Amino acid sequence: MASPWSAGKKLVHLDLKGAPPKIEYLLQLIELFAKLGADGLLVEYEDMFPYEGELKVLQASTHSAYSGEEVMRIQEAARAQGLEVIPLIQTFGHMEFVLKHESLRSLREVDQCLGTLSPHGERPLQLLMHMLQQVIQRHPGLSTLHIGADEVYLLGEGVESQRWLQEAPGRSLEQLFLRHVTAVARAVKTSWPHLTILMWDDMMRDMSQDTLRDSGLVGLVQPMLWDYTPDLDVNKTVSLLQKYGAAGMAEVWAAGSFKGSSGVHVCVPSSQRHVDNTLGWLRVAAALSPTTRLQGIALTGWQRYDHMSVLCELLPVALPSLASCLQTLTDGEFSAETQSKICSKLGISSVEVETMERISEDTVMFPGRFLAEIIVDINSFLNSEDVRYFENNMFVRGWFSPHQRQRKMVNPLIVKQIQNQAAEYLSMLQQKWDVLREEIMHLYPEPTQQEWEQEHVWLVRAPLQRILEETAACL
Repeated sequence: MASPWSAGKKLVHLDLKGAPPKIEYLLQLIELFAKLGADGLLVEYEDMFPYEGELKVLQASTHSAYSGEEVMRIQEAARAQGLEVIPLIQTFGHMEFVLKHESLRSLREVDQCLGTLSPHGERPLQLLMHMLQQVIQRHPGLSTLHIGADEVYLLGEGVESQRWLQEAPGRSLEQLFLRHVTAVARAVKTSWPHLTILMWDDMMRDMSQDTLRDSGLVGLVQPMLWDYTPDLDVNKTVSLLQKYGAAGMAEVWAAGSFKGSSGVHVCVPSSQRHVDNTLGWLRVAAALSPTTRLQGIALTGWQRYDHMSVLCELLPVALPSLASCLQTLTDGEFSAETQSKICSKLGISSVEVETMERISEDTVMFPGRFLAEIIVDINSFLNSEDVRYFENNMFVRGWFSPHQRQRKMVNPLIVKQIQNQAAEYLSMLQQKWDVLREEIMHLYPEPTQQEWEQEHVWLVRAPLQRILEETAACL
């Protein structure tokens, strides 16, 4: 057993760049997060923030961004539950939602890379400060800001970066990265001196202690080290955090995960996988020297790997995983007693969403519970071998091959059986999808149900529909 998490805050990450919950459901979730033991929200708005003026183009186009009033309601709900709100605004990498627009295309580091901002000239920093100004203005009383800066792909490959690197001997990609991030952090501190600035750490992991100490970032930012693996390397992670501390960045953060990190298109998470990651972070916290001051941990819940990728697990189906991670942090272990507390809080019999059942008929269900059950059910159906690989079964391969279809040389008895089975599976799928579609529409905007259907249902429906049509043409 590790010690309970005592190192600062426990943040729940809200990734709004996909499947943004309707505001009423989001307010219910905020209340639940507090009940489960969180004391802060790390809110990644992306295109759901109500940018105005020339930045209005950044708002989502397939559905409405949250309004200014709704952004205030989010903060008020969090404040009522004792939760701090920390906006996360990307300022270097993962800026796809900004740089995908033609009007801002010239600000890309490399034209084919939508995510990385060019770190040259005045315009990129002006754009970032304009974005940050609007976000900060809509967060009165804000004390902490996260400026992202992870996964800055293809940095140094742009024409201007190549020129910069060659202009003076000894210039490096590390210096190019640090130069931009330091400029952003200094600009933020100049405009809002009271703000604490967080940033992702991954681009600094291979930098030497001296490079970090001389970077200009010391005293400006607090690095947040992310690792979502279930078998987290404790010694390596402790060493890395203490390197940051020795370089002068003694106040550091951790980031684990409760969903959205085990596969780009996964739609049902494993609580145990994410608990294992959380237990690893508890061991890291226990092993750190007192000179490295851990400020807190963020439990990330990625909704997409990036702005252009498909949806990961929806929030309702990941709530048992989140509850498990938070309770594990509180207890310092994932014992039978800990699991009993989790089940009691959510009104379920198992911490794994795939096997959860209501404790009793009068148990209050957690918000989104019915949708979680439906997703588990339809996911099981969609991934059953008989359904997903129907075209590969013995009868289709043996008596209804492409050659036989083309020549219409088939055994009517067997082909009729194939047709009937395909029709039955299609009917079952449609019934399940009708229930899921109705429930998802209660909690999410219409484009979310459309995308979920296209990602998961169409892949199975289309081959079955094709079999049905082709068997009819041969009989």
